[in-house]
Amino acid sequence: MADKLVRVPLKHNPNYVRNGMKSYVYLLRKYGIGPTKHGPYFVSNKAHTQGKFATGVGGRTHMAQHVLQKQAATSGGQAGEVPAADQQNDSEYLCQVSIGTPAQNVMLDFDTGSADLWVWSTELSQSVQQQGKRAGHTIFNASKSSTFKNRPNSTWKISYGDSSSASGTVGTDVLVIGGLAIRNQAIELANQLSAQFVQGAGDGLLGLAWGSINTVKPTPVPTPVENMITQQDIPKSSELFTAYLGSWRDAKNPDKGESFYTFGYIDQNVVTAAGFSSINDIYYTPVDNSQGFWQFTSASASVNGQTINRSGNTAIADTGTTLALVDDATVEAIYKAIPGSKYDSTQQGYVFPTNTTADQLPVVSFAVGDKLFDVMKEDLAFADAGNGMVYGGIQSRGDMTFDILGDTFLKSIYAIFDQGNTRFGAVQRSNPTQNLADPSTQS
Repeated sequence: MADKLVRVPLKHNPNYVRNGMKSYVYLLRKYGIGPTKHGPYFVSNKAHTQGKFATGVGGRTHMAQHVLQKQAATSGGQAGEVPAADQQNDSEYLCQVSIGTPAQNVMLDFDTGSADLWVWSTELSQSVQQQGKRAGHTIFNASKSSTFKNRPNSTWKISYGDSSSASGTVGTDVLVIGGLAIRNQAIELANQLSAQFVQGAGDGLLGLAWGSINTVKPTPVPTPVENMITQQDIPKSSELFTAYLGSWRDAKNPDKGESFYTFGYIDQNVVTAAGFSSINDIYYTPVDNSQGFWQFTSASASVNGQTINRSGNTAIADTGTTLALVDDATVEAIYKAIPGSKYDSTQQGYVFPTNTTADQLPVVSFAVGDKLFDVMKEDLAFADAGNGMVYGGIQSRGDMTFDILGDTFLKSIYAIFDQGNTRFGAVQRSNPTQNLADPSTQS
């Protein structure tokens, strides 16, 4: 078994162009967040029982259904629907997996914030398929796979608070990932995609959250990691996967800014490079998976060594998110420590001068359990914001009750998602040279 396990390399999405406000809008939609900072986007509220998405998947928490709207600058203050173009195509990284016999290779967004494996399929309308092909999508054709089997009467639907959705039918097939062939894996075939999804990255999504928030009805289906465990494709002692996310900023580093996942093992080379002699030295904290997320205690933060106590606070690790969103008091403390920073209501986010040097940026840390982990200074600058400013990689979580620690934070650690032991592990990565190149010159 062990000799089959290999790194799953991530590739940079060639269509990805960083845009701070669009990435923020993506998160407002993904998590049904109501902004608490002034800007063009706001929500109207309706009582609703909500799980992962605004349609009430799992029904885990009672929240207001947030219907995202945009106030048009030229319409006398009138509000309207949020255009699809306002949302960032938020997948910076894509992974190649194979489905079916013979294998059809597709590029998927690996997302620890959701639990569905869905793909573009030939069940979509011809016009949508043509749009997809023009955009470079690979469209999975179940009829060409001898191992594909339909699941009669099973359907799936991912829906957001502004009524955009992706939905379709379900079957099973062989999924090959990281040297492993997972048998009878549920494959969700899209037959409907709203505009936001048509403009999305890659050929679908592979969810790595807990299966309780899978959207298949009438019965949720196991995720790929759950099947790896039940089919004993990975060792009993390593029922886990790991994420190592790199950056274009680190192309000259020893790891050349590479990005990868592993399934069923922890990469000893990464642990050694971080200064640990053994994987037994990795720090872990328990995970609360009751809402389906990789959620853990994060009761403190630090800015330049000044501790911010956040009693009872929790955070989730979400590889499908580019930014990090935290409570307003913490985000304000972070930008107060950056000279020339300000809140820009036209972009609904904090910005700071492009020419800020590393020594002017604060050391920002977030707790994973009881241990603080530093964010790379270079990742505090996310995207060009125009007028000599950059959009910050850490922004307000609005009325969300927990932090969402996306790639801005995850690039600073080697993340271990230990499903078998219901815990999350983190290894602080070292990056002595901070590359603060102007993000406007990069995709």
